[in-house]
Amino acid sequence: MTIKTIPFANAANFDTEITSIVASAPGPVLVVFTGDEVPETGKSWCPDCANTLPLIRARVAKHANVTLVEALTGERSLWRDPNNPYRVHAQIKLERIPTLVRWTKSGPGATRLIEDECADEAKLAGLIA
Repeated sequence: MTIKTIPFANAANFDTEITSIVASAPGPVLVVFTGDEVPETGKSWCPDCANTLPLIRARVAKHANVTLVEALTGERSLWRDPNNPYRVHAQIKLERIPTLVRWTKSGPGATRLIEDECADEAKLAGLIA
């Protein structure tokens, strides 16, 4: 498993970064949209993200050829902004975090795991397969 991070500061370049990651990935690419970490705690300000991200990482770690991209949506105030780059992105239109989606050369897949669905082992396995 490989983990790549796209910081919120690079959100405007998401298309370029994800295209490069998908092109060089040895297998499936999963993108998890998650809130930024709070430096004092090392965990996301978003409780759902803080709870599910370790589960996602552990599940994906069982698959050597899977690339996990952690796209950070910003601190709470940036995420709440209706003009957040991920909220207005034509292919993403993010409404809630965490959101996990499989990404291919043609863009995001139709299946998304949203909030507590990200912790559902069966749904997560289905997205990875």
